[in-house]
Amino acid sequence: MGKVTGFKEFERKDESYTEVKKRVEHYNEFTISLDEAEITKQGSRCMDCGIPFCHSGCPLGNLIPDFNHMVYQGEWQKASWILHSTNNFPEFTGRLCPAPCEKACVLGLIEDPVSIENLEKTIVERAFKEGWIKPQIPKKRTGKTVAVVGSGPAGLATAQQLNRAGHTVTVFERDDEVGGLLRYGIPNFKLEKGIIDRRVEILKAEGITFKVNVNVGVNYSVKELKAFDAVVLCGGATERRGLPTPGADADGVVQAMDFLTQQTKIVLGKKVENQVLATDKHVIVIGGGDTGSDCVGTSNRQGAASVTNFEIMPKPPGQRSPSTPWPYWPLQLKTSTSHKEGCERNWLINTKEFIKDASGKLTALKTVNVEWKMVPGQRPQLIEVEGTEKTWPCDLALLALGFTGPESTIADQLGIKKDERSNYQAEYGKYQTNIPNIFAAGDMRRGQSLIVWAISEGREAARQVDIFLMGKSDLPTKGKGDLVGV
Repeated sequence: MGKVTGFKEFERKDESYTEVKKRVEHYNEFTISLDEAEITKQGSRCMDCGIPFCHSGCPLGNLIPDFNHMVYQGEWQKASWILHSTNNFPEFTGRLCPAPCEKACVLGLIEDPVSIENLEKTIVERAFKEGWIKPQIPKKRTGKTVAVVGSGPAGLATAQQLNRAGHTVTVFERDDEVGGLLRYGIPNFKLEKGIIDRRVEILKAEGITFKVNVNVGVNYSVKELKAFDAVVLCGGATERRGLPTPGADADGVVQAMDFLTQQTKIVLGKKVENQVLATDKHVIVIGGGDTGSDCVGTSNRQGAASVTNFEIMPKPPGQRSPSTPWPYWPLQLKTSTSHKEGCERNWLINTKEFIKDASGKLTALKTVNVEWKMVPGQRPQLIEVEGTEKTWPCDLALLALGFTGPESTIADQLGIKKDERSNYQAEYGKYQTNIPNIFAAGDMRRGQSLIVWAISEGREAARQVDIFLMGKSDLPTKGKGDLVGV
């Protein structure tokens, strides 16, 4: 382990942020990194547990105590090698992952857990700075070709692993740039797009071909996929959940992803016609997840008159709930940096009506307070609380309600079976659809989930594709490292 008494001597410290007044003036990342001496102390807090539960908390099975120890020892290049051996893109997870590993950290039983996510980000940024992350070009090619549909984290991980196995990989992306929701769904202040670009350049140098503005099943016939020996569908869960509420067709009721995508394109210097802006408007964000938080941060940067957040579920407790004990993911209140920039948060509230004027423009929302009735053996019942109706002035309502599943276009055209949740049916661990040479991974297979799960599924699916093509595979399984990245 690192410093035997490190967890006793040093308190947890995370990177800090520039002050709210300054950071809402721009769309860049606003974190302030810890210096090397401090991050070394943070690495020393790892207890190197006999049974490191952080492994079980991480969908990738990252070798967390190992890279923590290397940070403490000052062996940064070794830390990068260990980190990349199980995680293709730690620069993404180090910024965007909710860190289930930290919630499973054994030290978290008695103290603040090890700052694993920040250590991960620091390691990969050091590796890029030092030039340790270089293209890993396969020594020989197998002659097999693979099409990967979708260039989000699942697609990118699948492509890199299959390319390293020696297959010739082509990635199809329907947007004008690579990255999937990383590109347009995540605001720049959480992930500057140059972070994606530098990794994509590595992937291109390794031999992966990217084709953008190619929407398979729309402007690219699925019949053309037959030219490939295998196909991996990684298109994500992109069907947005609507709100079946009277007045939802009002001018001013907007899907959150449309709002976020438009602003990101503006930041990237692209032309957006009729951009939806929060400037000087009373904004209500419906949905309390990460996308809702991103809408809050973007609205504040656009100069909203007010920002209010609605969540239909109860307010989570400030500490871990007894219903989700360690090492499980906790039911616990999460307050993001965007919330801290200015936002009124409301729980147990349901929108009853979007009120619009004669021209169809949104002017207000009508709501009612609710409570959840729990009956053993039955689904929770939503009960309205009498006498709690309220009207809220509102010029812009952003629907951040998540996604219902993947679009059905490709499945319908290829004849791929779907499960009861409309996800593309492919057994976990096999990733193979009912069509033998077509596989599915990421949100398209499992439904809306985390970036770290997408990378994990991409890696695992790549191994199964390799076995399908070659009869065996040297690609690693979860928690088993390989020589990716350095």
